[in-house]
Amino acid sequence: MIKLRTKLTLFNLLSKLAFAAVFIAVMPYIIERINISQTDRELIRKREQVIMMINDIGIEPFIDSESEGTFGSYNILKDEFISLERIDLEKDLNFIEVTQRLIEGETISFRVLSYSFKIEGQTYVLEIGKSLESIMHTRKNIIRLTWGLLTLIIFITLFADLYYTYRILHPLDLIIRKLKGTSSPDVFDKVPVKTTTFDFNQLDQTLIDLMNRIDDLFRKERDVTVNISHDLLTPVSVLRSKLENILLQDNLDNETSAKIEESLRTLHRLKTLVNSHLLIARIENRQYLKNESFAVGDLLMEIINELSPIAAEAGISLIYNSLGDLHLTQANRSLIFSMFYNVVNNAVRNTREGGEVIVTSSRNQKGFNVTVTDTGIGIGEEQLRNLFSRFNSKSNMDEDHVGIGLAITKSIADFHNINISVESKINLGSTFSFQFPETS
Repeated sequence: MIKLRTKLTLFNLLSKLAFAAVFIAVMPYIIERINISQTDRELIRKREQVIMMINDIGIEPFIDSESEGTFGSYNILKDEFISLERIDLEKDLNFIEVTQRLIEGETISFRVLSYSFKIEGQTYVLEIGKSLESIMHTRKNIIRLTWGLLTLIIFITLFADLYYTYRILHPLDLIIRKLKGTSSPDVFDKVPVKTTTFDFNQLDQTLIDLMNRIDDLFRKERDVTVNISHDLLTPVSVLRSKLENILLQDNLDNETSAKIEESLRTLHRLKTLVNSHLLIARIENRQYLKNESFAVGDLLMEIINELSPIAAEAGISLIYNSLGDLHLTQANRSLIFSMFYNVVNNAVRNTREGGEVIVTSSRNQKGFNVTVTDTGIGIGEEQLRNLFSRFNSKSNMDEDHVGIGLAITKSIADFHNINISVESKINLGSTFSFQFPETS
């Protein structure tokens, strides 16, 4: 995927290069025509000067009785010459052509202007020539100058395009940054982005309106969840109380007692499920305070000490490696405890005898990181896609697990702006990574 800014810059650059390629292809022909035209104008100008000179001083200084009717002159470099000859012609001459002239035994190619005129009934032919070598030298200089200017223009316009596209697309970068930094609609930055581009202004305002609508829908959903959960807890408590009272009766047979105990376990799971939904709804409604200060290492050690007996009983090594620590100043300790406890407990439950669960805290380039790595059964690709959704970890569910623990973990992490990532392979194990924000 290519960024819009890069696409625009590439388009501008390629269009300029295409223009430059066409220009370079036709440049020699254009320069040659311009150079020849310029040379011809110069020859005509010199012709007019010679004619004016003859009009002023006469033909005698050039052609007299001793000159045998001819006059010739050329400069020391032999790149220009002028010749004047008395001759009989049937028609007038006035043309320019490329021809060769023999000067001091050297044959040189010239572009020659030939012009005939009459003085006192006598015809004279004036020839003014410029060597092709000097013309080619001028042509090369023009081409060299054109190349330099063209290269300079391409580089200047390239940097100008880069700067312009950066400036014009900067509001889009700000909008993208706002979206990336949003974990939920209620924390979306609703301050409009400053821009003079109508489209970006519309996009930003549309996103703000969309986030407001989504936040309103989520709030209504959470309110419904809280209300239903509260309403469910009362009949669940009443049913549990009645079943416990029935279980205390002396005249119950074993089969009835077993069924009542199974019903009580079902009610316990239902109550746990309701309380879990209440917990998620309260977290998402920001009903918990983040005003506690504590060391993450101490909290992790507390979890390790609590789960170590369970791990030891299952023949699993539970290890904590502290390669760095973080002192949180604005957090909810009980929620952070639940977040890590759910993952470490899951890792212990899903690791076979003889395996190990390693909890590591360390610092990296992004900040503070905690990883929970196990050698357990692993998680399939389909499960990974919905791992933090409610009721989607069904392969890990049993009578004491309602499939919502990781959803709670994700809600707590989002509440504290902690990024969670998971890597897993079937029968090799899983790694949960908690990346704390730099401002923690």
